[in-house]
Amino acid sequence: MEYQDAICTLDTLQSHASFCRELLQREDWDPEFPLVAMRSFLERAGLVVEDLDNLNIIHVTGTKGKGSTCAFTEQILRSYGFRTGFLSSPHLVEVRQRIRINGQPIGKELFAKYFWQIYGRLDETKEAHSGSMPNYFQFLTLLGFHSFLQEKVDVAVVEVGIGGAYDSTNIPKKPWVCGVASLGIDHTPILGDTIEEIAWHKGGIFKPEVPAFTVKQPEGSMAVLKQRASEIECPLWVCPELEDYQTDCGPLQLGLAGQHQRSNASLALQLSHTWLQRRRLQDQNFPSTTLEGPGVPLATPFTPSPIMTKGLADTVWAGRTQTLKNGEVTYFLDGAHTRRSMQACVSWFQEAAVRCERSASGPVARVLVFNVTGGRDPAVMLNFLVPCQFDFAVFCPNITEANASCNPDQQDLDASVENMLSGCRDNERSWQRLQSAGESPPPDQDTGPGTLVFPCILSALQWAAQGRDPVLLSRDADQREAPVKPSLAAKAALLREVREIHVLVTGSLHLVGGALKHLDPSSCSK
Repeated sequence: MEYQDAICTLDTLQSHASFCRELLQREDWDPEFPLVAMRSFLERAGLVVEDLDNLNIIHVTGTKGKGSTCAFTEQILRSYGFRTGFLSSPHLVEVRQRIRINGQPIGKELFAKYFWQIYGRLDETKEAHSGSMPNYFQFLTLLGFHSFLQEKVDVAVVEVGIGGAYDSTNIPKKPWVCGVASLGIDHTPILGDTIEEIAWHKGGIFKPEVPAFTVKQPEGSMAVLKQRASEIECPLWVCPELEDYQTDCGPLQLGLAGQHQRSNASLALQLSHTWLQRRRLQDQNFPSTTLEGPGVPLATPFTPSPIMTKGLADTVWAGRTQTLKNGEVTYFLDGAHTRRSMQACVSWFQEAAVRCERSASGPVARVLVFNVTGGRDPAVMLNFLVPCQFDFAVFCPNITEANASCNPDQQDLDASVENMLSGCRDNERSWQRLQSAGESPPPDQDTGPGTLVFPCILSALQWAAQGRDPVLLSRDADQREAPVKPSLAAKAALLREVREIHVLVTGSLHLVGGALKHLDPSSCSK
């Protein structure tokens, strides 16, 4: 109960999205305010900024791939025997997945213990600070730092939430190394509409004399990163291509699928290699690089150790280019939610699905399960998915199941159910317009339009699987959704006739997390 009470109390804090909207509506908005507030919360929680230096932090930002980069990096250093902490967002199934110790989500007892320690100190001091309390993301950032200090980790791998310069994770003064994954357009109300503006925010995690690495970026954003590094006096390098690393065992194998993971793996190699150098030579001063030339210097493509090679191959990062086979249903799960990540998702899905279809013993049907949040344009995202030739497109809100109250870890307190369902119907109409405008053949007129809207993730998955997923069938009777209407059941004739069903779940990490809760009972421990 202490864990559930902690989660319910956490849900009473202002959401990060609501916090950002509130700031943007203020005419006197000071972009430094979130960092000033975080330092105050840190002090009220009984911590000081200098304490964070003991975490030997690796700080990673980016638009696409920062979480995967962190996962690769954490796995490599854990493979060396170091005790690791990993702070990420958002969570997929349970909140405690955001705070990992040695690759595992922090235990419920420890989460509750450290939660009430931090919450109690903040609650006791709020009257003296005009009743102020951290928002949801700020609190979890504080909790992560506190947990890592208490658990005495050797290294904390910290993923930025949004942007970098003013992000809640950007309060440590002396990380050991920083990284920038692929940049793109996202969170424009906060970060700006251009890639250059976004790059400025991302470069805000750079620190004086702290080495930093970036994957190759578009020319405009690379120029901004170079300028930021020069102004801050931060040595910056660009990562080489993954195939440039020399190995004795052939091409490097990655535990995460997709061509886009190759640049993330290269960044992780540079981050872990640099961290290990400093760990072994504590008094080593990293040579400063001169950023006066036409570009950013190229980092050395060293020879990865066998431990590094194994770390890359062993990396698991649920919900990102993940394939899960349950009986006659194969799920392809990817939390892509930006233009570039959706392009990468489509490329991965088409390759992976074709490979699975070749080994199928008969006809295969394709189903899309989709949702999008955060004010992103669904038509833009769905347009990338049209060439995948889905037989059905299913839309649902990020509500795990009809009885959402039993899932405090996955509640969305920012939107009403009515608004979420209205958004799903808008997504459905966008898909229908794209289908009619494109070259995809129209759905079989005998089965009606190939689109459906469901009230929750579970009902959408159960319809798509048509009783052919043993994991969904094994759910307790009182947890199963009510039978769908006959009109919806009739549309599924094709799904009952084919040999296998392939389901792509994408558009939102929260959607993917809700799906994993039902499809993989062990997902809360991943």
